[in-house]
Amino acid sequence: MGASSKTKRDKKKDFQKAKLKVGKTKPKSANYTDTSFKARSIVVNQQSIRTSAPSADAQFGHHLSLLTSHSSSQCRDSLAYLTTTLAARTPDAPLPKPFGVILPELLPLLYHRTASVRAQLLKLLRTLPRRDVQDEVGRFIMHVRLGMTNIVADIRVDSVEVLSWLLDVAGNEVVSCPGGWAKLVRCFLAVLGWEEIGGGKSWSSQSVNLAKTAADVKAVAKQLQVFGQFLRVGIGSPTPSRADGRSSAFPLRDVQRHLLPRRPNCYAHLNLFGAPRDEDSEIYEDREDRQTWLRPFQPVVARGLEGAKKLGGEVGRAAALVGKTVAEGMGGYEDED
Repeated sequence: MGASSKTKRDKKKDFQKAKLKVGKTKPKSANYTDTSFKARSIVVNQQSIRTSAPSADAQFGHHLSLLTSHSSSQCRDSLAYLTTTLAARTPDAPLPKPFGVILPELLPLLYHRTASVRAQLLKLLRTLPRRDVQDEVGRFIMHVRLGMTNIVADIRVDSVEVLSWLLDVAGNEVVSCPGGWAKLVRCFLAVLGWEEIGGGKSWSSQSVNLAKTAADVKAVAKQLQVFGQFLRVGIGSPTPSRADGRSSAFPLRDVQRHLLPRRPNCYAHLNLFGAPRDEDSEIYEDREDRQTWLRPFQPVVARGLEGAKKLGGEVGRAAALVGKTVAEGMGGYEDED
C-alpha cells in the first residue's frame, strides 16, 4: 500500500533548509539549555576543612609516598624535602618514620632513569643514621649490584658512588655480610670487562677498549677507585687495635671475645636456621677467609690491571693504586703459603 501524501510531506520537511529572515533570531533546538543564569555561591555537600596544618610526621609520610610518582620532578622535590627534614634532625632524635619503612622506598631509586633523582638520593642517603645503615647493609648491596650491572652507563657510575658511601659508613659490614665479598668482587670483574671462563675454575682477562670517550674514562677511573677502596676494606692490613688487643689489657687477654656482642644477629655466619648457601653467598668474616677466596682470581685481576695501565691517564693511575692494594693485601697470605 503506497504512502500517503501527508507522510511524504513530513519526510520532505526533514531535508528542507529553514529560511532565515532578516532581524529574527535563529530558532532554538529542542534540547537547548539556558545557561545565562549566574550563581552567587556554590554549595558542596561534603568537604574536609582543617583548622590546623598537618604534622611534620604526616608531611614526611606524604612525601615518602610520592617517591613512586612517575614524574621525575615530583620525585626529586620529595627527596629534597626528605633530605632537608633528616638533615635538620638532631643526632639523638628518632626518625619521623621507622627505618624499615623508609628504606624500601629509597632503594629502587638507585637505578632511577633520571640523573637528578639519583643525585638527590645520594644526598639523602648521607643523612641516614649510621647504625641503621649498618644493620641493613645486605639490602643495600642487593640493589647496588643491580645498579652496577645496569645497561645504562650513568646508572652504573652512580651505583658505584653509592657503594663508595656505603664502604665509608659500614665498610666492615659490607665485606662480611652474606654475599657481600664474593658477589661484589664478581660484580666488579664483570663491570670492568674481566670475564669468567670455564665455570669459575679458569679466568681470562681480555683487553677491551674501556675508554672510548671522556665520559668513559671518568666512569672506568671511578669504578677502579671504588674497587680499590673495596679491596682495602676487605683484605687491607688491619689496624693495630683491630689486629691485636692483648698488650693493652695485660694480663687479661682477648677480653672483647667474652663480652656481649654489640651487633644484631652475631651468629649469622653459622647459618643455623637459614637455607643452605653456595660459595658466593657465604659470610667471609675474617681477612684470611677473604684472602683465600680471592687467591684464585688474583691472576685475572693482575692481567686486567695491566691492560688498564696501558690506557694511561686517570685510568692508569687508578689501576696502579688498585694493584698496590692487591699486592699489600695478599702479601701476608702469600708469605703464609
